This record gives sequence, structure tokens and C-alpha cells, in this order.
Amino acid sequence: MQIGKSQKLYTKAKKIIPGGTQLLSKRPEMFLPDYWPAYFSKAKGCEVWDLDNKHYYDFAYMGVGANLLGYANDIIDQKVIESIHNGTNSTLNCPEEIDLAEKLISLHPWSDMVRYTKTGGEAMSVAVRIARAHTHKEKILFCGYHGWHDWYIASNLSSDSSLNGHLLPGLSPAGVPQSLEGTSFPFTYNDTEGFKTLFESHKGELACIVMEPVRNHEPSTEFLTTIRTLCTAYNIVLIVDEITAGFRMNIGGAHLRYDFEPDIATFGKAFSNGYPMGAIIGKRKIMEAAQGSFISSLFWTERTGLTAALATIKEMESQNTPDTIMKVGTRVKNAWLEISESTVVPITITGLPSVISMSFDHEKKLELKTLLTQEMLKRGFLATTAFYACSAHEPYIDHYLDNLKAVFQTLKIAIDNNTIEASLLGEVCHAGFKRLT
Repeated sequence: MQIGKSQKLYTKAKKIIPGGTQLLSKRPEMFLPDYWPAYFSKAKGCEVWDLDNKHYYDFAYMGVGANLLGYANDIIDQKVIESIHNGTNSTLNCPEEIDLAEKLISLHPWSDMVRYTKTGGEAMSVAVRIARAHTHKEKILFCGYHGWHDWYIASNLSSDSSLNGHLLPGLSPAGVPQSLEGTSFPFTYNDTEGFKTLFESHKGELACIVMEPVRNHEPSTEFLTTIRTLCTAYNIVLIVDEITAGFRMNIGGAHLRYDFEPDIATFGKAFSNGYPMGAIIGKRKIMEAAQGSFISSLFWTERTGLTAALATIKEMESQNTPDTIMKVGTRVKNAWLEISESTVVPITITGLPSVISMSFDHEKKLELKTLLTQEMLKRGFLATTAFYACSAHEPYIDHYLDNLKAVFQTLKIAIDNNTIEASLLGEVCHAGFKRLT
């Protein structure tokens, strides 16, 4: 464990980039303060090299869920390179806009029209804008994590803990206009009665219901049916956020697996395998409201993301990638349980096979998470208590699990000897959103 070029560069970054990184989930303090290799020089498959050319296997976030086909996939990259050679932007539009729209609509027969962005957060903001334009109403009910934009973070204006149960605690509403207080309200996934109670309080003022089709647990039929029925009855737009779930469990949105028909669905992350791309698909009568609201940006027309998405979907269909992802994730999940039992280090696992996470059943769970990350990094793995499965993981799973079991044995010794903190080389990792000092 040494302080190399990557770690030194991050020290510099914190002085000239507020927050250190552009994405909270890539902040080194979320993994292993002082020692996490913050920057990469090369990534291929599920392998990553830092600025000192140290090699790691990525059994952590895999580009925070954006690379289901692995880093630098040859087939996708070649299509993108061809598009670059033909020009990525011009005064005219690229025809790939139509090709991808037709593909997404064919995969989701309930939909009629498509708009594009470059990120998932943008896609969610566009979807909410369209819903408000269509309904001429403002309030939103939501569950799950949906990005950084004002419409979402406004929930924390009335209570700074409103979003704590929706993936990230401590999200500050600083900079969000106070006038947005009382415009967005969270509900709990699979809590049908709780949703109905909240709905009754706001039903006459709602523009949309925003939710992920699935997150940590399978949805109950009653929960989905209740939401769809009430949205239809009161002409409320139902928006399904597929940015995390989409294309991991099946080709297209996960809502297709549950026969759950939204009015709008948003996509990002995995459907373009690491290239910037977002999409909003929806029913014609709702999507046409976008023409009455100014929703426009130059780089939404840029060619590489569209090309990457088309190539990625084609490759996923050819290789049946979601099936591979589910098998990889299931194998790792089962192995986590076996390792936990054999080493007597209790954990709780949440999430569906394609995106799973563990938490230690111990009062010092964050310290144990930090120690796990530290010891796996020593062994050449980017690994933590979360795992995003990708098709490139298959050849290396045994190697990962052998090392993970050895690290769990180290954790057990530290627990039994009360030496968890003494075993850490640096500070304990952060648990949520915090200001860097």
C-alpha cells in the first residue's frame, strides 16, 4: 500500500475541483481515504490500471453500472470510432437518432416517441418537465434515487432527511430554491398503504409519480397495480426510471418483466456501455407536450452516444447479456453468503443479482467495509460491499472469491481481537454525502 501518482493527483484535485470528483460515487473517500487509486490510465474488460500502471480487477462498480459488456468493448468501440471518422456533430442531424428511436419503441410497444439526453439525471429532469407540461400541475411523488436536479433534491427542503431512505443520506438542498418546498414527496417502495395515504393528500395537484420498477427487492403485484390504477384514474403521468435497472435483467426496461406499463420511461448507464447517453421514451399524447416546453441542448444531438447505444443493444441481444449478468450476480451473491457463514462474519445482502450489496451485521460496519476494501486492494482488486455484475467478470470470479474469503478471515480475526480500527491504514470511509474539508 503506497501513495502513488493517482493518490497524489487526487490531493491536487481537491484544491481545484469542488468535491474532488464530478461523481460522488467515484470519490475516493467513499472507498478507502488516502489510499484508493482515484485515477485510471487504462481499462479493458473488468481490468483497470492506475497512473502507476498497477493492475486491478474491478469487482466493485464497473463504471458505476455503465459497462455491462466490460470496459473498452471492441465491437462497441469500433462502431464509435467509425462514427468519429464520419464526424460527430454538424449543422445537420445524424440519422442514428431515428434508428435508435425505432429500436427503443420496438422493444417497448407501449411507447410512441423518444427524446435524448447525455446523462440519466438529465433524462429524469426532461421526463418531469414533460409531465408537468402535459398535466399543467407541479407536485411529484417519488421513491428511489433519481439524480441531483432541483425537482428531486427539493424534497429535502422541508426535511433534510427526506431522501435518507432513497440511497444516499445527507443530500443537502443548498442552492435549491426555497420556493420549491412542498413540490416533491417520497414514498417507500412496496409500501402500498403508505403510498395510498400520501396519494390522498396530494392527488388533485400531482403531475407525476416517479419510481424505479425494481431496486433492492422484487415488487409486489398489489403495489404496482395500485400505482398504475390511480395514475390512470386521476390522469397523472407515471414515470419509470430505468437508469439503473434497464437492460440488466432483460433486453429493455425491467418494467417489461412485471407487465407494468408506464407513460414515460427513462434510460441511461448500461444501454450505451460507458458512452454518454440518455433516453426518454413515452406515449404520444404525453411526449408531444415537449413541443410546448423549451427542452433543447446541442450535445443531445452528438453522434457517438447514439451509435454506442445502437451497437450495445445489438450486442446484448446477440449475446443474451442480461442472462449472463444475472448468472454472474447470482453466483457472487451465493458465494458471499457461503463465505459469511464459513468465516462467521455475519452480513445482510440486498439487491437483485445484477446489482447487489452487503452490509456487515456489526456496530462497526463502516470500519469493516473500509478494512475489506483495504485488504482487497492489497490483493489487486477494486472491491467493496457493492458489486455491479458485467459479462467480463466470468473468467475471474473464482480468483475474486478466493481472495474475498481470505479477507473475510482477516476481518474475523480483527473482530475477535477488537483490532478493527488498528488494522486500518487510514481513515474510515464515508457513508453518504459530506463536504470535503
